Amino acid sequence: MYLSLADQRARRLNRAATSGVPFRLSPVIIWLGIVSLLTDVSSEAVAAVLPVYLTGALGLSILAYGFLDGLQQGISAVVRIGAGWTSDAVDRPKWVAAAGYGLSMAARAGLLLSASVGAVASVISLDRIGKGIRTAPRDALITAAAQPEHLARSFGVHRMLDTVGATAGPLLAFGVLLVIPQGYSTVFVLSLGAAVLGVAVLVLLVPNLRAQSRGDIAAGGKTSSVSGPLARERDGRRRALRSLNTPLVRRLLLAAGLLSVLSVGDGFLYLLLLASGGFSPVWFPLLFVGTNAAYLLLAIPLGRAADRWGRHRVFLLGHAGLLAAYVCAGFGGPAATSLCLLALGAFYSATDGVLAALMGGLVPERVRATGIAAAQTVVALGRLVASSLFGVLWYTLGPQPALWLAAGALALALPAAAWLIRSAARRPVPAADTP
Repeated sequence: MYLSLADQRARRLNRAATSGVPFRLSPVIIWLGIVSLLTDVSSEAVAAVLPVYLTGALGLSILAYGFLDGLQQGISAVVRIGAGWTSDAVDRPKWVAAAGYGLSMAARAGLLLSASVGAVASVISLDRIGKGIRTAPRDALITAAAQPEHLARSFGVHRMLDTVGATAGPLLAFGVLLVIPQGYSTVFVLSLGAAVLGVAVLVLLVPNLRAQSRGDIAAGGKTSSVSGPLARERDGRRRALRSLNTPLVRRLLLAAGLLSVLSVGDGFLYLLLLASGGFSPVWFPLLFVGTNAAYLLLAIPLGRAADRWGRHRVFLLGHAGLLAAYVCAGFGGPAATSLCLLALGAFYSATDGVLAALMGGLVPERVRATGIAAAQTVVALGRLVASSLFGVLWYTLGPQPALWLAAGALALALPAAAWLIRSAARRPVPAADTP
């Protein structure tokens, strides 16, 4: 019966998607985008100076940098599923997300007091744990506020605002370093101020969209009995959680994990471009600006394309863009640098929100944050392995051979991922929670 209702709802959504339903953007998505904008000004200003700060000012080896980059990529995996499950269980996605944003804000303050590699690693871990806590509940809020037939496009709008901040952050860092060549602490102070503003906007202006309360209304609003609704809720959650262990979900997670293990961290590519192009380190933040500018331009068009032509196709196309970025970074030079940054921006535009939309469309509403968190956890763990492994390859083989090896492996993995993901793409939204 559950599958039958899910199929019925999927057919209704497919009819809606093909009947020209006009796109309407929820104010909730705008406010969440502003929160992400301010938070990314904070985080990306730090990220834009961190590779040079660690390898230059603190004298970190490339092998140690690979470990720290992997830590930055993957430590959030420790808490992602737990945060998503908590958000679904307590039905308070806004406040779970606020806890994550607050933790990252505290990490910005801690960065001002960190003068050693160990202290910086601890602060990075705290910040990434905060990111792991906030991401799935925030994406669940976006999914709840968006029109189902324009879900990827709504994620694209949010990611566009997010990327405005991700572009402004490195520009801010560049401006500071241009005036104060060793002004890392000034960058950290400004980063903390932006993080405080982001938390304030979230707490004061974003509503808590509650999936379970909407489910009660949909069920007929029967609240006179306490035990009846609670029993139905527990039973519904058990059925919904079982939907996370389906062949469709497993295939999507396996494809995302396979591709993420071959996703070299941006910092490595930027360090390679810096070395091959002969740039001064003061220009290093502008490499982040180039990638984020491309992301900003492509986020909405690729989100719209994902809704129209297939989210799985755009997701795979994004990884083809990552492969192109590897090739450009391998050749080096000014023209190749520009193409590399454009390809990286296309990669993030085609994968970040699109993966959340793919998973959000495969699982029921009441465990949506958990499902999205599962996908994000797989990606985070894969990138932890990728960065750590690439650091070892860079150290043992050299930067160019390591990069060409990663490019060859990604080229071989793309057809396998396409085979895995195609069946998940054919099955639409099983979001009906009613038995």
